[in-house]
Amino acid sequence: MSRVEIESEVTGNVWKIEVKIGDKVETEDVLMILESMKMEIPVEAACAGTVVELLVKEEDVVEEDQVVAIIET
Repeated sequence: MSRVEIESEVTGNVWKIEVKIGDKVETEDVLMILESMKMEIPVEAACAGTVVELLVKEEDVVEEDQVVAIIET
């Protein structure tokens, strides 16, 4: 098994987290939604697997390229 780090593409606020630890996801499933400059930006799974870590919570501020979740494949 390998672990894949999922990164934020933008600086913004975590508006809504769509998954829980232990959830199985497919490639491009939406893990969370960020709000940046009044726009909603989805953070998608880069691969299929199981969510093993969520490194942010709703209302957290994230930076561009910050790791926000880890998926185990």
